[in-house]
Amino acid sequence: MASLGLSRRLLAIGGASLLALWLCLLGFYYLANGYSRASVDPAPGQILSIAMLFRQQAEEDWPLLIDALATPYLTLRVTPEGPPPRNTTDLEGLDDYGAYRRMLGEQLLSVRLLAPDRGRRWLRPYMGARNPVQFRLQLQPGRVLVIETRSPVIFNGLGLPAGFGAGLLGTLFGVVALVLLHREVRPLIRLAEAVDRIDPTGAPVPLPVLKGAAPETRALVTAFERLQGRLHAILRARLALIGGIQHDVRTFATRLRLRLEHIPDEAVREKAVADITDMIELLDNALLSGRAGVGALDEELLDLAELLEQEVADRHGAGAPVSFSRAYGDPAPAPPPAGGDQAAPVIGDRLALRRIFANLIDNALCYGKTAHVTLTRDTDHLTVTIDDEGPGIAPDQRELLLEPFVRLETSRARKTGGAGLGLAVARTLAEAHGGSLRLLDAPGGGARAEIRLPCFRDAPAS
Repeated sequence: MASLGLSRRLLAIGGASLLALWLCLLGFYYLANGYSRASVDPAPGQILSIAMLFRQQAEEDWPLLIDALATPYLTLRVTPEGPPPRNTTDLEGLDDYGAYRRMLGEQLLSVRLLAPDRGRRWLRPYMGARNPVQFRLQLQPGRVLVIETRSPVIFNGLGLPAGFGAGLLGTLFGVVALVLLHREVRPLIRLAEAVDRIDPTGAPVPLPVLKGAAPETRALVTAFERLQGRLHAILRARLALIGGIQHDVRTFATRLRLRLEHIPDEAVREKAVADITDMIELLDNALLSGRAGVGALDEELLDLAELLEQEVADRHGAGAPVSFSRAYGDPAPAPPPAGGDQAAPVIGDRLALRRIFANLIDNALCYGKTAHVTLTRDTDHLTVTIDDEGPGIAPDQRELLLEPFVRLETSRARKTGGAGLGLAVARTLAEAHGGSLRLLDAPGGGARAEIRLPCFRDAPAS
């Protein structure tokens, strides 16, 4: 039953309820029509007709008449006159059997139930099919016609077939059980919806308060509350650990760089400085990813165009082949904020956004020899594309490259590339800003990295 959906459970409850209603109506029908043990006995007129047939036939023909009238529920025999059998119950005092005396008169010797009286007279006519009712009629002096009838249906004291009450009670219990099950499942559905909203990087999600639910269900809710608290605590501890490591390692790296100035060999000194720079960059990437993972990034209103211009200018100063262009394509742009009609407003963390574009531009320069940065804007999004002129990336490898520590160049040598974290960190930070990162083919050949970020729009004036 637990695997059934809500609609199927409701159908099951409805079906069981209709079955219970049908059984109740059937019971009222039996009671309203006076169904009882007496209702399946032969009518007084039928017994009178049987007695008249025996009187009209010769005694030697009675065996044939008995065979003709006998049924599995009606037996006849002719016996010598004598007292009624013992350990039986007289039924003539009951209203259901008064009609036999009125129609048959003195020829009816007795109407008895072949079962002893246990002191519960209201049960006497309802003793079941194994206890037949015996009618004794006077045929002629010394000869008695005995008619015994067995009911094909066992009735209880309320005039209902035996087992009817059990079926009705079982059905009612089934309805109650289905209703209770549905009542217990509904809180679990609410709990599942709340658990789906749990985000370790966001604020704790309030779980439903299940008043009146089963203790096991309340214990499950409590367990999820503890789990949510532990997840948030683990992520905070991870961020604190990464931040502490970064701070200490930066201190050591600064000391090392000061000492490197005393190395006489310039080539060795430059390699050592590059290694320390890579180490610090790796730590910065890890810290930013950790902050993004726990929702600890700063938020401020930035001009994405200005930020990209700074990144491109830094690399121009180092002689790198980088270009930047803007192509706003909003057919009906919102009024731009202060800063010019080409402003690209975005809400985000300045350091994280610069890290995204620094990683992608450096990748393009490293593997594609050049980087063409383009910023476009539509109604709701800002899109930055970074194209290179390298060999491109095979479609089946693009998603894999967005995972941490994955490189196309498999030698792992630092002189041929980084640690394989640049794209993974860029995607993590882009998603933390509500955006996305995709790897595509550049129109002129080479690879394209496309970042889409939500554009900040002022709330409409009320």
